[in-house]
Amino acid sequence: MPTPERTTTEAVIAAGRAIVEEGGLAALTMQAVAARVGVRAPSLYKRVRDRDELVRRIAEATADELGARLRSAAERAGEDPREALVGLAHELRAFARERPHTYQLIFGPLPSAARPEPDVLASAAAPVLEVTRRLAGDEDALEAARTVTAWANGFLLMEVAQAFRLGGDLDAAYAWGIKRLADAIAR
Repeated sequence: MPTPERTTTEAVIAAGRAIVEEGGLAALTMQAVAARVGVRAPSLYKRVRDRDELVRRIAEATADELGARLRSAAERAGEDPREALVGLAHELRAFARERPHTYQLIFGPLPSAARPEPDVLASAAAPVLEVTRRLAGDEDALEAARTVTAWANGFLLMEVAQAFRLGGDLDAAYAWGIKRLADAIAR
């Protein structure tokens, strides 16, 4: 086994993220992470204080990745803020589908010690806030961003849970919903 000095905090977080994606948050144990990085479980406490800190760091790494992807999507978007919002929503959906369990760490209920820091979440949300500012103006930007985020997150959590049981085309429903939201916010 490698010595703890050869195990980085980044490796511990990456191993934790992989475990959560493979088996959900319940699968995340210090023993599972230790086995993944090749050390004994007590060695992990040199990198993270406890499981809550590990969950928080995993959620923050996930939020950082999501924020980077949203910033990239915003850069690819055209000048039309409606199209930009639609593009951001589709990138959010792609991310949630690729990383359903860690995505839920960003928006789901966690103990206070495991919640991501507000500045990390604000950074991830910045592209959405900027687009809604362009659509709705400074005064309504935050409310518009919260509305879009709440709608998209609700849709995505239902989709990941396979809770849409009435049939129909979910791709078309998602596209319809975000387009209608973009149009409504722009008014």
